[in-house]
Amino acid sequence: MHLPTLSTERLVIRTFELDDLDACQAVLGDVGDPVSVDERRNWLRWTVDGYGQLESLHQPPYGDRAIVRRSDGRLIGACGLVPYLAPFDQLDPGHRPTRWTPEVGLYYELGSDHRGRGYATEAVRELIRWAGEELRLDRIVATTTYDNAGSIAMMERLGMTIRRNPLDDPPWFQVVGTHEF
Repeated sequence: MHLPTLSTERLVIRTFELDDLDACQAVLGDVGDPVSVDERRNWLRWTVDGYGQLESLHQPPYGDRAIVRRSDGRLIGACGLVPYLAPFDQLDPGHRPTRWTPEVGLYYELGSDHRGRGYATEAVRELIRWAGEELRLDRIVATTTYDNAGSIAMMERLGMTIRRNPLDDPPWFQVVGTHEF
């Protein structure tokens, strides 16, 4: 199974290509720790190679996809589906964490120049629609930190159920949004 190219009114969600290196380097990770061109090239090669490997193994189409603006063909970010192993049972008050469970997670990142225009919400909404219809998932999850107001607001716009982890650990699992199909 592969993830087809998806389209919305303003965007195209497609697989990355090796020719996307310069755009990826300019747009992705422009906040936080810088990634060298060599590191980005290795990631891009691994990502592109992974599409075919997953398909040949009859696995779900996990991985990053390019978010491209239709009006000018400019790569503005990434989104994707990822296998997600986390302590979901610790979200239930009074429940002692015992095991981590697998889920399908959403990933999204936009270059800072493209935020605040609804692009991430539009791309992820289409990805959620496709995952529900074609992968027939029970639910999909997204996580963020307590201080990432933009990501939390996007989860709310998508109609996700938002839960705050009562524990601080793991730090990347502080706020969890779930979408039930």
